[in-house]
Amino acid sequence: MAQYFEVHPDNPQPRLLKQAAQILHGGGVIAIPTDSSYALVCHLDDKVAAEALRRIRGVDEKHHLTLLCRDLSELASHARVDNRQYRLLKLATPGPYTFILEATKEVPRRVSHPSRRTIGLRVPDHRVTQALLEVFGQPLLGTTLIAPGESDPMNDPREIRERLQRQIQAVIDAGACPRQATTVIDFSGDEPVLVRMGRGDPLSLGLSPQ
Repeated sequence: MAQYFEVHPDNPQPRLLKQAAQILHGGGVIAIPTDSSYALVCHLDDKVAAEALRRIRGVDEKHHLTLLCRDLSELASHARVDNRQYRLLKLATPGPYTFILEATKEVPRRVSHPSRRTIGLRVPDHRVTQALLEVFGQPLLGTTLIAPGESDPMNDPREIRERLQRQIQAVIDAGACPRQATTVIDFSGDEPVLVRMGRGDPLSLGLSPQ
């Protein structure tokens, strides 16, 4: 049975976040709210947890997993960007965007794309996510919580617990999130490429939604 933490959306209780962080440090997979939808997250360096995360989502190793970071200061250890890319990242963060970036050697090969050596990265604009990241002390490995065979992210934390209670270790309930995935932009080539249109507006970054 997954543990269930009901937290205040604006002032989440530190005691509950510490308990959730302990579950993550212990190898658990948990569902958390973000500024786009609920997401599944685990410890970046835990191979078994990362495999469980992929299994729950029903995706293989070619599916980009994402590093959830507190801010861009955590970027340098995990991804390579040039000055132009960094300026665009500053414009878009925090916010509902996922960026595909060239991974550094610090990123375990098993969580980056097997042929391209890239990783997703995002800085969510959500108080509970940010507070959890601060308590946890490092980026989390995550993916949008979309059930296998479905196209829309899950948004109801009670439904998440009911459907996934035997597959995940905890749910953080901060109320409903916007039920829309992030906008995904690939920065791994010479020019940024819009991969998926989501909640983030690509026009704000000078990119056409077409």
